[in-house]
Amino acid sequence: MADQTTNAERMDRAAVAERLTDLAEELRSGEEMKVRVGNKNVVLTPSETVSYRIDVVEKQSRFRGSRETVRIEIDWKP
Repeated sequence: MADQTTNAERMDRAAVAERLTDLAEELRSGEEMKVRVGNKNVVLTPSETVSYRIDVVEKQSRFRGSRETVRIEIDWKP
């Protein structure tokens, strides 16, 4: 069984950068890391080696305008 906690919200760039910085500091800090998802903190135990993937999508649309997306995925076996 997989537990999934999801949150989506609009924030300014500085707030997003702060969340990413917090995530990086937690990943560096030690055996456990706390990940903030909305109003909840999820405690994870990353291994010393993790898988990292980044995808960038650039869409050009004549009618809807351009859109850019960055997806970052980090996973591991605890």
